[in-house]
Amino acid sequence: MNKQSKITKSLHWTTIVSEKLLLAIIGIATCIASALYIFEMFLAQKITLADLFMLFIYAEIIGMVGAFYSTNRIPVTLPIIIAITALCRLIVMQSKEMDALVVLGEAAAILVLSIAAIIMSIKDKVSLEKVKQLRSSLSED
Repeated sequence: MNKQSKITKSLHWTTIVSEKLLLAIIGIATCIASALYIFEMFLAQKITLADLFMLFIYAEIIGMVGAFYSTNRIPVTLPIIIAITALCRLIVMQSKEMDALVVLGEAAAILVLSIAAIIMSIKDKVSLEKVKQLRSSLSED
């Protein structure tokens, strides 16, 4: 084992700890932000579609953090879905004041992200099938 490999291996724990710590902070901050947002809706005594989209974004972020802690990986489709929801919220909130080409561009971005989410879902399914096949072939040997 060379010196560089030893150093890399001994410092690997810093990546794991910092990733878990930052995701915990993101989860806590998201819970606080969603509570404050709900409190603002309560004070305004009004709930709009944009508010529901915002709460959905908060729920997706919390779900992404939870998915990481249960599987030790973040599914790539979750951030894509969060981006789609954020773009939908933007269109709902600002479509009346926006130029039609801007709305069309945002709709195109949603389409591209949707296609990316589908592709990533298919890739995940194929990867899981490969792992199952590998395990079954190893157990047969």
